[in-house]
Amino acid sequence: MITRKRLATGACALLAALTAALLPTSAAADEPVAKESPKVELVLDVSGSMRAKDIDGKSRMSAAKQAFNEVLDAVPEEVQLGIRTLGADYPGPDRKQGCKDTRQLYPVGPLDRTEAKTAVATLAPTGWTPIGPALLGAAEDLEGGDATRRIVLITDGEDTCAPLDPCQVAREIAAKGIHLVIDTLGLVPDAKTRQQLTCIAEATGGTYTSVHRTDELSRRVKQLVDRAADPVVTPVGTKGAARCVDAPQLKAGLYTDRETFGEHRWYRVDLLPGQELRASVSVSADRAVNNDYGVLLRAVTLHGREIVRGSEAGDGRTDVISTGLRYPKPDLDDGPGDAKPAAETVCLQVSNSFSAPPSVKTTPGMPIELTVDVVDGPSAASDVAAFGLGRGWWLLGGLVLAGFLAGLLWGWVSRWRVAVWRTN
Repeated sequence: MITRKRLATGACALLAALTAALLPTSAAADEPVAKESPKVELVLDVSGSMRAKDIDGKSRMSAAKQAFNEVLDAVPEEVQLGIRTLGADYPGPDRKQGCKDTRQLYPVGPLDRTEAKTAVATLAPTGWTPIGPALLGAAEDLEGGDATRRIVLITDGEDTCAPLDPCQVAREIAAKGIHLVIDTLGLVPDAKTRQQLTCIAEATGGTYTSVHRTDELSRRVKQLVDRAADPVVTPVGTKGAARCVDAPQLKAGLYTDRETFGEHRWYRVDLLPGQELRASVSVSADRAVNNDYGVLLRAVTLHGREIVRGSEAGDGRTDVISTGLRYPKPDLDDGPGDAKPAAETVCLQVSNSFSAPPSVKTTPGMPIELTVDVVDGPSAASDVAAFGLGRGWWLLGGLVLAGFLAGLLWGWVSRWRVAVWRTN
């Protein structure tokens, strides 16, 4: 009997030791995968026009070098940074050769600040302004992985290598669904440069900034590099379908897609009783469009019955246009058993009524951003949006009653004043 107890005790001790040895491995397996370091490439214009001395009394090139030195000192450790130039090497008149003049000055990766500063110090204003080829090269430099990627383009003039339109290049980069954002900075820009750089930025969800002083350039580039290091949210690429039954199933999150002019796209979301669907969509008109346009977001059932819709219209501006909707699904009364309630499939339709002049390319489609959120629905029936005004009915009733009483009072006062006037 004692021997059996000793054997049992020994077996338990051995089992406990094996369990303790395995636990760290199991915990390590459950640890989240390390997040990939964000990647940023600074694209600097080194064309001949950068010799102009109109920024703080010095040349644009000198201002850019000073700003670069300050930016390189402040780059966060987790950011992989690279530098690409355009117009830095070929000074001749051959346009074909000049439009190939772009190269990677410093490779994208862990930053050696001294080496990067030394490379920038050797630059001198030289040649053409091949913005389109430089953007294509920068996109290749940042390929691979799922890291946040950002191009920061710094130039003082518009592209000189048409017909390779840099705005169209930016649209094609965005259409690849790699979530590469291009931010543009114009050094003392004219109207044409401003228009082109704005178009490049809008095509990829980036920003455009006009710069007239060295400290402005330094501060803005630092902000953009920091933004890459700490993004708010990374959108997920998706592709809507022509019918709801074929649509992708979406969960709460931020999604991007592209939609051609006048197209309808469908997406699906599952909604449980007691939950509320909140959705919004933004369509970016990233090129010249005709006046009078709009965007529509509809929530319908699988059988085609419309539940709720949101719409917005615009006129005359090339900009982002947005709309949204809310749909609360009422909670079910407690039924027999512990049966799990079935989810309702809600079909989301995104439509636009954009059209473009004949000279404007309609491919690739315009970028759209779809936000989906599923939250707990209202706890009280009076809060449910399906009832229209909800608690607003009480306010409306109170206002009507107050207006009625005020009218009676005013009528009585008016009659009294008329009677007094007649008596006197």
